[in-house]
Amino acid sequence: MTKPSLPELLHAAVAAVGGTERPGQVTMAESVAEAIDDGTHLLVQAGTGTGKSLGYLVPALAHGMGVPPDRAESRSWGRVVVATATLALQRQLVERDLPRTVESLHPLLRRRPEYAILKGRSNYLCLHRLHEGVPQEEDEGLFDQFEAAAPTSKLGQDLLRLRDWADETENGDRDDLTPGVSDKAWQQVSVSSRECLGATKCAYGAECFAEAARERAKLADVIVTNHALLAIDAIEGAPVVPPHEVLIVDEAHELVSRVTGVATGELTPGQVGRAVRRAAKLVDEKYADQLQTASEGFERVMELALPGRLEEIPENLSYALTALRDACRSVITALGNTRDKSVQDEDAVRKQALASVENVHAVAERITHHNEWDVVWYERHDRFGASLRVAPLSVAGLMREKLFADRSVVLASATLKLGGDFNGVAASLGLGREGVEGDDLPQWKGVDVGSPFDYPKQGILYVAKHLARPARDGDRADMLDELTELIQAAGGRTLGLFSSMRAAQIAAEELRERIPEFPVLLQGEETLGELIKNFAADPRTCLFGTLSLWQGVDVPGPSCQLVVMDKIPFPRPDDPLMSARQKAVEEGGGNGFMAVAATHAALLMAQGAGRLVRATGDRGVVAVLDQRLATARYGSFLKAGMPDFWYTTDPNQVRRSLAAIDAKAREEGL
Repeated sequence: MTKPSLPELLHAAVAAVGGTERPGQVTMAESVAEAIDDGTHLLVQAGTGTGKSLGYLVPALAHGMGVPPDRAESRSWGRVVVATATLALQRQLVERDLPRTVESLHPLLRRRPEYAILKGRSNYLCLHRLHEGVPQEEDEGLFDQFEAAAPTSKLGQDLLRLRDWADETENGDRDDLTPGVSDKAWQQVSVSSRECLGATKCAYGAECFAEAARERAKLADVIVTNHALLAIDAIEGAPVVPPHEVLIVDEAHELVSRVTGVATGELTPGQVGRAVRRAAKLVDEKYADQLQTASEGFERVMELALPGRLEEIPENLSYALTALRDACRSVITALGNTRDKSVQDEDAVRKQALASVENVHAVAERITHHNEWDVVWYERHDRFGASLRVAPLSVAGLMREKLFADRSVVLASATLKLGGDFNGVAASLGLGREGVEGDDLPQWKGVDVGSPFDYPKQGILYVAKHLARPARDGDRADMLDELTELIQAAGGRTLGLFSSMRAAQIAAEELRERIPEFPVLLQGEETLGELIKNFAADPRTCLFGTLSLWQGVDVPGPSCQLVVMDKIPFPRPDDPLMSARQKAVEEGGGNGFMAVAATHAALLMAQGAGRLVRATGDRGVVAVLDQRLATARYGSFLKAGMPDFWYTTDPNQVRRSLAAIDAKAREEGL
């Protein structure tokens, strides 16, 4: 039997999922196959509707079919890891895309590849925690609710349901629990990797759901994980993801922020206080008192903390952190020696205390060292109080070293090409410019496979050039007037993307009074899933919100025919990490504004504009209520990353177009 060609395999897979084969998908599959075969790296921009999941799954599965029978000697040979931005996309691949693709390719490849999903340990039910209880002083007595015949609290009911579910579930995966439970309830039955006793020391190790998931992953040809776990695997040096030959990063525009998040440390008085309470039961009084004193000193410093970056560590903070670090070190040593049989299930209690103290120690030590490549700052929240944070100035070097060595990497997204090329995103990933040779720079290629949508005919990009230039946190009465008229012309059907939650709230309150005939949903007033569901169900409804809506809404059809951006979403000038990164670029002779602020805005605007056209029949307008997109020099850079919509600055033209689109939808009963 001759080896099937890539087009044959792709055709079979597309037919199996009920899709339509598109030229861009074919080009993508061919480019992915070439990169994998050559052992090189690929950045591929695949617009909405391309079918990029099959564009990378088919060539990846086909490559893996060449694995020799004795591959047990090299388990990474042919194995593919797919890392997604979210658990939801992870689930979609494992429950929908992979099963159909594998079955469709089986007759052609004469082998059915194995696949598995791999998540962080806290996503799985912990049987030890479930049966032995929560070793936390603040939660003592919580599991007594299990003994009650009919617990009245929602938390108690959730815990009882979790115990029943534990007897039924095969994999202990939180996503398989329907309906779900609150985060607080789940925290009572799950552990972090640091809190885990380890399979050999745990009485339930042989039945552990997390360990079983890892074992399945070790035997799989394709492992589906997420960016966060991939980042933990790279940063912490403790292998979580099994060895692999090919890494595919879906929604790759999110990768830098996810890696930055994992590499960010935080200290709060509450967090330090929990570490003190957990350790106090297990160590000598003198060590507990030392840690308590250090904790109180840190809390006093934090009470006076003002938000902003700390380019130099103040003397009072340095003293408090040094005392905290040294006290933690003593407690860690003491915890390693303690064995208190008077404490029930002492191993679990000690492990949790050790995890808390080690985390405080690690962050305190990192900040006291004040590495020039770290950014340190204070944050203050009305609800949570002050926190001290530390993050890497850049994760580019880390990713270059950890992700692009010893494997072929494919990075796919609908938005990787900003300002007309891939170089900006590539630089943030630790790659050089495309085609530039260098001993320490991985070679890569960028491919834009386009989109199946006819953007100039399906959408309009409207810039309200006549509006006043937006001032930071200023009153924008003219913008609210413009927004009102646009929504009236569109007949509702509006997704409002705002640069801040305050701006979204002001707009929602104002428009609810001005045009009550068009309901306005506001992010935060209901769960995001429920908001999107209600928005899609009623075409006259509008949905307003901030960051997660710019990237997380997929509502094809007449419910979303107007996407409004109140202003260009530059990072706030007082954002400590962004401003530090911008300053570093400028000190290196580059354009910090374009490299950091404009690139950040371009990525969000490309994602936001992508909310409009989600299917071939969609029509509508993306309205940017910020004249700078039309008047500033960087405007062309921002527009270059957005879909190629028909462009206008004429408010009368755009209102007529919206009214016509609305009228047609109503004629069709939509």
